[in-house]
Amino acid sequence: MTSTETHPAPPTAPTTAPSPARPAAGDRRRWYALAIVMTAAFMDLVDVTIVNIAIPSIQRDAGASFSQIQWITAGYALAFAAGLITGGRLGDIHGRKRLFLVGVAGFTLASALCGFAVNPEMLVASRLLQGAMAALMVPQVLSIVHATFPAHERGKVFGLFGAIVGLGAVSGPLLGALLTQWNLFGLEWRPIFLINLPVGVVAFLLGRRFITESRAPRALKLDLVGVALVTLGLLMLLYPLTRGRELGWPLWGQLSMAGALVVFAALVAYERRKGARDGSPLVELSLFRVKSFAAGIAVQTVFGLALGIFFLVWTLYMQTGLGWSPLRAGLTGVPFSIAVSTAAGLSVQKLVPRFGRGVLQAGALVMALGVLLYLAESERYGLGIAPWQMALPLIVMGVGMGLIVAPLTDAVLSEVPREHAGSASGLINTVQQMGNALGLGLVSVVFFGVIDDGLTPAQVGPAFVHAFQHALGWVAAVLGAIFLLMFALPRRPAQHMEGAEPALPVEKEPELVR
Repeated sequence: MTSTETHPAPPTAPTTAPSPARPAAGDRRRWYALAIVMTAAFMDLVDVTIVNIAIPSIQRDAGASFSQIQWITAGYALAFAAGLITGGRLGDIHGRKRLFLVGVAGFTLASALCGFAVNPEMLVASRLLQGAMAALMVPQVLSIVHATFPAHERGKVFGLFGAIVGLGAVSGPLLGALLTQWNLFGLEWRPIFLINLPVGVVAFLLGRRFITESRAPRALKLDLVGVALVTLGLLMLLYPLTRGRELGWPLWGQLSMAGALVVFAALVAYERRKGARDGSPLVELSLFRVKSFAAGIAVQTVFGLALGIFFLVWTLYMQTGLGWSPLRAGLTGVPFSIAVSTAAGLSVQKLVPRFGRGVLQAGALVMALGVLLYLAESERYGLGIAPWQMALPLIVMGVGMGLIVAPLTDAVLSEVPREHAGSASGLINTVQQMGNALGLGLVSVVFFGVIDDGLTPAQVGPAFVHAFQHALGWVAAVLGAIFLLMFALPRRPAQHMEGAEPALPVEKEPELVR
C-alpha cells in the first residue's frame, strides 16, 4: 500500500504577467483530464501492492535470491523517494503536463522491461527505472488538479482521489493474485507488469489531448547535489543492509552504513548553505524548527518502516511458509484492505474533527493490538492456521492503519507556514517512501536473520512461520514508538477546524499554458 502522494515543489513567487483563466466551469475537458491523472495514480498504487503478492512466484520462476526479492520491492521505493522532489521541481519548470506524459511513457516502458525481464538482475534494474518514472509522474497529479479545478470543486475532487486510493488498496492484491494464479499464456508472474502497457498507452494518448499545460510562475532551481547526496546516502545504508546477511556482514558493509551517516551530515550542511545562498535547497531545513512537522516526519519515516517490514514478510509467510496459493493469500488480505478504506474515510470525516490527535494515537495502539493478535493466532495454530482465523487480527490492524494514514499528512502540515506547504508535502511523501525502503532492507535482519541456511523442504514452513512471528514482534514495537512520537503532533490540526480549508499541494496560482 501506498499513501496519497502530494506535489512536492511549490512555486515561490508570483508572476508579473496575468495568468490565463482556468478551464471554464462547463468545460468537460477538465473531467477527462481528472480521469486520466487518476488512472495514472491508480496504476502507481496498484503496482506497489500487486507485486508483493507475486513475490514467491517471481522467486520460483526467475530464480531470484532473497536479497534480489528485497531489491525488487525496495528498489522501487528507493528510486521513487529519491526522485519525488526532483520530479515536482521539473514539472514546475518545464510544465506539469509535459512531465506527466514523460513519466507515464517511462513508467509504461519500464513495466514492459519488468514483464520481459530475462533474469533477476534485469528485473531489479527495471524496477528501479519504474520507480524513477513514477517519481516524474505522481507529483504532477495533484498539481494538475490544482491548476485545472477552481477551489470550490477541489473538495469533491480530493474525495474522489481518496476513493481511488482505497480502491487501489483493495484491488491490487486481488488483481496480483488472479493474474499470478491464472498463469496467462504460461507467463507466470509477468502479467502483473504487462497489464500496465495498455493502460499507460491510453493514458498517454488521452493526456496529450485533454490535459492543459501548467507550470509555476517562478520555479525553484534543481538541487542536483542534494539529490545526489540523498541517493548516495540511502544506497550506502540500504545495499549492505540488504546484502549483509547473505555475505556474512563484511567489514566494507559496516563501513558503508557508518559512512551513510557522514553523507547525511554533509547533506544537512550543504542544504543549509544552499538555502542561505539562493533559497532553493532540496530540503527546507527551517521546516524542522516547527515541532509538529519534525515529529510528523519522524512518524512518517517510522510508519513507512513498519509497513515495509510487514507487507513483505506477510506475503512470504502465507505463500512460502504456509504453502498457500497467490489467490488464497490475496483473498485473505481483503478484510484488511476494506477495514483500512472504511476507517480512513471515517477518521477524516467524523473522528479527527472531534477528537484530533487522539485518533491517530488510537490508530497506532489499535494497529499494534492487531499485530499482537495476529502473533497470538499464528503461535496458536501454527502451520494449520486458516484464512478465517486471520480475519479478526487483520481487521483490527486495518482499522488502526486507516485511522492513521488518512489524517496524518494534515496533522503534520497544520503548523507549517503556508508558503512552505508544498515543500513540506513533498518531503513528507519522500521520507515515507525512504522509510518503506529501509523497512524492506531490514527484512534481512528481522525475518531472514532468524532463518537458518540449508533448510530441508520439511523445515521451510516452520522456519518461515517462526520468522514471521519474530518480525511481528518488531512491528508491534515500532508501532509503540509511533504512538509516543505522536505526542509531539498538535492536539487538533488546524485544517480540521470548522470552516478551514484543507492544505493544498500548491499554495500559489500556477500559470496555465494553452
